[in-house]
Amino acid sequence: MGILFAFLALIAWGFGDFLIQKSTRKFGDWISLFFIEIIATIAILPFVFKDLPGLFSSPEDLLLLLFISGVLLFAAWFDLESLRVGKISVVEPVFALEVPVAATFAAFLLGEHLSFWQVLLITVLVLSIFSISIKSFTHLKTIHLEKGVFLAVLATVTMGLVNFLFGFGSRETHPLMINWFTSFFIAIVSFAILIKKSQLNLIKHDWKDNKKLILGVGAIDNFAWVAFSYSTLYIPIAISTGISEAYIVLSSVLGLTINKEKLKSHQKVALVCCIGAAVILAFLTEK
Repeated sequence: MGILFAFLALIAWGFGDFLIQKSTRKFGDWISLFFIEIIATIAILPFVFKDLPGLFSSPEDLLLLLFISGVLLFAAWFDLESLRVGKISVVEPVFALEVPVAATFAAFLLGEHLSFWQVLLITVLVLSIFSISIKSFTHLKTIHLEKGVFLAVLATVTMGLVNFLFGFGSRETHPLMINWFTSFFIAIVSFAILIKKSQLNLIKHDWKDNKKLILGVGAIDNFAWVAFSYSTLYIPIAISTGISEAYIVLSSVLGLTINKEKLKSHQKVALVCCIGAAVILAFLTEK
C-alpha cells in the first residue's frame, strides 16, 4: 500500500506542478496558494471534523501541527515563486534535492541510514542539479544561473524538511488531519496577505474566469499530499520521498514538450542523470 500511495503522489505531483506554474503565472503566488489551500480545507473538513476538539486536548499535537504549517508556508511560497519565474524543466530537477534532505532528517531523527550506493547517488544528484542550473560554463567567474534556481534551492531545503515532518506528523496524528490543518493555516495567512495587498477583488474575478484551472490544480496537488502522507504510514519516510520525488520526470517532460522550453546540451545530459539518480535512489533507500 505504501508503494502504491507513493506512486500516486508521484503522478499527481507531476501534473500538479505543471498546473501550479500555469496558475502562478496567471494569478500570482498568494492567490494561487489561497485557492489550493481553501479547496483542501473545504474538501477534507468532513473527514476530520469530529476529531478537531481532540487537538485542543493534546497541546503536543497542536504545537507540532503549527510548526509544520509554518515551515510549509515558507516552503510553498518558495516553491510557487520558483515555478513562476523559472523553466519547469530546470526548476523541477532542483527539487530532487528533497530526497537527500528528507533522508538526512530521517537518518538523524528516526534512525534511517544510508548505504554507500545511496550516498553515491545523492552525489550524482547534486552534481547534476548544479549542471542543469548553469546556462554556460564558458566564464566560470560570471556563471549565470537560470531564473528560479536559487528560489528552488530554498524551496527544496524547506520542502525536504516538510516531507519529513509530514511523515512524522502523519504517524503522530493522522494523514488527513495534518493535511487539513496545514491547509487551513496557510489559507488564513494567504487570505490575510491578500487583504493587506488589497487584492481580495481578484479572488472573485479569477475564480469566475478560471474555475477549471483552479479546481484542477487544487484537487491534484492536495491529492498528492494526502497520498504521500498515507504512504509514510506503511513505508519509511525516505522511501516515500524518494519514490514520489520521481515526479520530476513527468513535470520536466511536460515543460519540454508542452511549454517548448529550450535546454542546452549539457543541461539535457544533466537532466537525464538527475532523473536517473533520483529514480534509482528511490528503490535503493532502505529503512
